[in-house]
Amino acid sequence: MLNGAGIDRVYLACGPTDLRKSIDGLAVLVRERFQLDPFTTCLFVFCNRQCDKLKILQWEHNGFWLHYRRLEKGKFQWPAKNSSGVVAKISRRELRWLLDGLSLDQRQAHPKVTANIIL
Repeated sequence: MLNGAGIDRVYLACGPTDLRKSIDGLAVLVRERFQLDPFTTCLFVFCNRQCDKLKILQWEHNGFWLHYRRLEKGKFQWPAKNSSGVVAKISRRELRWLLDGLSLDQRQAHPKVTANIIL
């Protein structure tokens, strides 16, 4: 599993992506299609047409990580392209759901708990 420490945001490429692309090709997609900087502390997640393979592009310190996940059974619940665009911003919690094969829309999930510090 990915270490979530130091990750600011997670972006999904809605719809299918040609996963023959490697680091350079995916970084170009992030820059050109998403209008985002691939050299930030964000995760950029891509899925193939069959929704059984994922690639995650991550910049760390002075180089890229390319994470790959293939499901032997089942499919990822991947969002299709919609009117809101080709990229979706999700939380790290939603990414964990997605990697576990769950939908991003978890109606029965507990709300996120945040602590308020009172001084």
